[in-house]
Amino acid sequence: MRVYVPLTLPGLAQAHKAGELGPGPLTAYAVTPALREWYVSDDIEELEYAALNRAASASLRLLAGDPEAPRRRIVVAVDVADKDAATDSEGPLTVDSIGEVRIAGPVRLAKAAAVHADADDATADVTAAAEALGAADRGDDDARFVVDGAEDHELLWFGVQEIPALLG
Repeated sequence: MRVYVPLTLPGLAQAHKAGELGPGPLTAYAVTPALREWYVSDDIEELEYAALNRAASASLRLLAGDPEAPRRRIVVAVDVADKDAATDSEGPLTVDSIGEVRIAGPVRLAKAAAVHADADDATADVTAAAEALGAADRGDDDARFVVDGAEDHELLWFGVQEIPALLG
């Protein structure tokens, strides 16, 4: 199963240094039954793109909680065994938790298929979105518009071997 792990650049640097994402449990996003129902598509590429975007939103939340982190959303795509990606079947399903899975332990960074990151030209919009996220969560329509502005930026694809350049 392909899962998408939201990070920040400092989180990616830590994973690169350690050679693994972790320790667990890790929150990630994947094509789950709830995501399939919510997105209403049978196209696996569209569903994986939706899971990637869910992880990008979670990365934005990580940025909002870490004002020192550079303002670029980071998502690492990793393949794990289906049994290693558990959904929280006991908790309430919310809009933010659609597609969310938990990985119990660390995952070797060598298993990563790719890293997705914002381009430099997204920095201003991502910065504004991270600052507006709290107000958007409280129902402020203007703040929601600002958050949506970051979501308009497509994350770029990078090979795992390009992580040092991303961190550079």
